[in-house]
Amino acid sequence: MYFEETYHIDSREVDHQAFCRPSAILGYLQVSATAAAIKLHASTPETLVKYNCFWMLARIWVELKRPLRWGEELTVRTWHRPPKGPTIYRDFDLYCGEEYVGQAVSTWVLADRDTHRLFRMEKAVEFTANAEDGLGKTMRLTRVKMPETMAEVERRRLYYSELDMNTHVNNTRYADFACDTLRLEHLTGGAFVSQLQIGFLAECKAGEELTLYAGKEGEADLVKGVGPDGKTRFEASVTVTHRQN
Repeated sequence: MYFEETYHIDSREVDHQAFCRPSAILGYLQVSATAAAIKLHASTPETLVKYNCFWMLARIWVELKRPLRWGEELTVRTWHRPPKGPTIYRDFDLYCGEEYVGQAVSTWVLADRDTHRLFRMEKAVEFTANAEDGLGKTMRLTRVKMPETMAEVERRRLYYSELDMNTHVNNTRYADFACDTLRLEHLTGGAFVSQLQIGFLAECKAGEELTLYAGKEGEADLVKGVGPDGKTRFEASVTVTHRQN
């Protein structure tokens, strides 16, 4: 069983080339995942009542065949795989009209509200009864491997505008942190982010300061954010494809 929704890409969500920003794409995926969970009666308010647990996004990977443009209609189709252990995979296919333009894979966990221990997903009947294992996604997400040496780029303080209803920095904002660190405002000639993977390692809150580091491995630019406690809060891999408009 899959959930499908269509979104209009408007001027608030595009960059200087009128391409949809990676953070906005993550926003569409997050909204679709939430809507799918609501349809399954497994939204965070419901899982808190049933299991005393709330949802946490652990990793996400996105691949685009081409940039998504201002004014286009983006259809997001999403479904979850059969749960295993503490993790459940939620997959996505992306379309503009009939054109297949990309895909995404994400991993989610349910964490206990009091202890933050991870819930075993097989115990959630909402997901064992409605899993979709026949839509073609088999990719497994592993941790983004960071190079041993990375250059410090900047220090960034976190504020109100980055928070979500859980009082933590919203998942989508980490894509902005990565793109800002790599100075993607300098992209021209139709260059766009064709692949993005983010691993969410620890929560960030307003008032904290992230130290942002950058490095490179093959075609991918790598970014990590380290909190004032010296612990890595997120890791990201960004691949830019250069093409003509």
